Order: sequence, then structure tokens, then C-alpha cells
Amino acid sequence: MASGSIEALANTCNNCHGLKGVSVGASMPSIGGQSESYLRMVMLEWKNGTRYSATMGRLLKGYSDEQIAALAKYFAAQPWVPAEQRAPDQVIFNGRLVSDRCTTCHGERGGQPTDAETPRLNGQWAMYLEMELDKYRDEAVKLPHRKMRKNAQKLEPAEVSEVSHFMAVQKGQ
Repeated sequence: MASGSIEALANTCNNCHGLKGVSVGASMPSIGGQSESYLRMVMLEWKNGTRYSATMGRLLKGYSDEQIAALAKYFAAQPWVPAEQRAPDQVIFNGRLVSDRCTTCHGERGGQPTDAETPRLNGQWAMYLEMELDKYRDEAVKLPHRKMRKNAQKLEPAEVSEVSHFMAVQKGQ
């Protein structure tokens, strides 16, 4: 796929995910700088219906696997830009206490995933992280990754918010 055409294709993602994948909306994830394998995996899961998202599922049905691979490569090549966020110290402290459930896969402070198909969490929007954890806690929502569902279901509602805010304010790797 020619570089001009991948940039044009990637521009269709900007309205929600921001320029070069840096989201400016708290309910939309930043995707620039996530791993190519992770981005390709989740886009194919939406396209194939193994991961639920009304919007992404519909959009990606119109893309070829080659276009999805090119988009994943394009966004993975962009820099990871943590969202500027704040949270009360006590919320961050409490979130750190339960974040050990996350580090096995997402790495220390959510910035060093242990494999290429696991997203980084550090600097991601807290609201988005909360919404994702709530989806994993809800058995009715179709999502892969049983281990993620199991860990999310162990969290109390307050812990969902606290760990989301803890990960959101982390900046480094």
C-alpha cells in the first residue's frame, strides 16, 4: 500500500482517535504508539465479531486485512503521547495498591506490556480505561481474553476507577 494512501486511510481515524492516534477525547483511546501486533489483533477481532464494538465492528467490516495491517503499522510507528490528566493523591495511591493485577501483562505502571498483543495503559485516558474495565466486568459484553475478564471482575467498582486513574497519570515506560 502506497504511503500516501495509508495516510489518507489513517485520516479516517482522526475524528475519534486524534491526529496520528493521539486522542483528545477522554472516552476515546489513543492508538498512536501502541504495538502493531496489538492494533492489528483488536481491529481483526472487531471485524470478525469476536470483540464487540458497534462502531468499530461496522467500520472495520469495510476494510481488507491488508488495509488493517497497514493501519496497524502506521499507528504503531507514531509516538506514544500520554494524555495530560490529574487525579486526587488518595485515588492514585489506592489505584497503585490494586495495580499489581495489571502488571503481569501490562508491565510496571502499565507502560511495558509483556507481549506485543497487550496494550500499554500508562497515560491512556482514565475514562476510557474505566469504560473498558466495566465492559470486561459485564458478562453480557462479547470480549475475548478470559484472563482480562477474570481480573476485571475481581475489582470492586471503586477500584475500577482508582486503578484507571493510577494508570492514566503514569508517564514513563
